[in-house]
Amino acid sequence: MREEYDFSKGTRGAIVPTPAGKTRITIRLDSDIVEWFRNQVESRGGGNYQTMINDALGDYITSDRETLEQTIRRVLEEISAKALHLSAMPIHKYETAANKGLSDLLLGNLNTFARTSERPENNYH
Repeated sequence: MREEYDFSKGTRGAIVPTPAGKTRITIRLDSDIVEWFRNQVESRGGGNYQTMINDALGDYITSDRETLEQTIRRVLEEISAKALHLSAMPIHKYETAANKGLSDLLLGNLNTFARTSERPENNYH
């Protein structure tokens, strides 16, 4: 080791410049998430796990996916179809109970939703 080093021509910042169109950031991810991506890269014979994370995020934001409300409505419609098929409850009572349950879910009234769904008149079985 030398006793002195000459840093007069040194520059601050990243050693490798960031390519155009890329932004250097620091991000904290769960260890199991990073490990999963690293394992994926290794199982495919190499590559860069950061590129794989970038690709996964890009795919996610450009995908045509349904909103949470659309998902809840779709699931409730599927459940409704099955319940109406199996139930002797008149349709108008069922629709009222289902709409009340949906509004409670959308408003975050989960306790009210749970209590409503436990009432005998709202039993869809």
